[in-house]
Amino acid sequence: MNVALGSQPADPGRENEDFAAAAFGAAVLLDGAGVAGAETGCVHGIAWFSSTLGGLLLAGIAAHPARPLTYCLADAIRTVRSLHENTCDLTYRASPTSTVVAVRAAAGDLEYLVLGDSTLLLAETDGSAAAIADQRLDEVGKRLRGPVDALPTGSPEHSAALAEYRDALTGLRNRPDGFWIAGPDPQAAEHALTGAVPLDSLASVTLLSDGASRLVDSFELADWEETLDVLSSSGPDGLIRRVREAEAEDPHGRRWPRGKTRDDATALHWVMS
Repeated sequence: MNVALGSQPADPGRENEDFAAAAFGAAVLLDGAGVAGAETGCVHGIAWFSSTLGGLLLAGIAAHPARPLTYCLADAIRTVRSLHENTCDLTYRASPTSTVVAVRAAAGDLEYLVLGDSTLLLAETDGSAAAIADQRLDEVGKRLRGPVDALPTGSPEHSAALAEYRDALTGLRNRPDGFWIAGPDPQAAEHALTGAVPLDSLASVTLLSDGASRLVDSFELADWEETLDVLSSSGPDGLIRRVREAEAEDPHGRRWPRGKTRDDATALHWVMS
């Protein structure tokens, strides 16, 4: 199993709220989130939530190869809840949440699960690429983020508008008319995107947090095939370096309106052998 992993926090010295890891025949990536400017209600914090959930999920999908990925995710959410429901307010609006991408090789197929706005990139042996992404958060966001995108990123006005936007998003979290993400409720796992593709059709599998995929889906400076070229030649660190260079060229979000000038960025690239 040939896996390369790169991850950087949004800013040096800041806690990285992404988590990614691999075991034999399996990999996971999670991007933790809260509500900007708000306490989480959790004494452990967002990074603890994403890394604890990710570690438990990876262990579950590796140890139980016949158990559906949605069941494994629900099990992991349930266990994390039991670890801190007596110390933390899990009903609080800003309780930690996380996107989830999980893959597992089993019985000749690659099984996958995607929940939230992280991306699974599949490279086919014929040279084509397919990105699997959960668009529900983006679709909800487009309805709400106009006032945020009209303001310079990092300005006091932008920060205030962003806090209002994320507060509004919280009201639509894990609802049929909103979007689904891993949090304290294991039922969210039932709403993940799932599927399987033949292993022998794949050249590589890449898991990307939205901080790493923004070169394509936010900045439109590359397509998925070009992203795979960067990963093949420079690895995940090379991809993240390209993202950081683009972010530095537009620090106030004039060209590419966004919530954060820089974001935690993580890429896990698994080359099939």
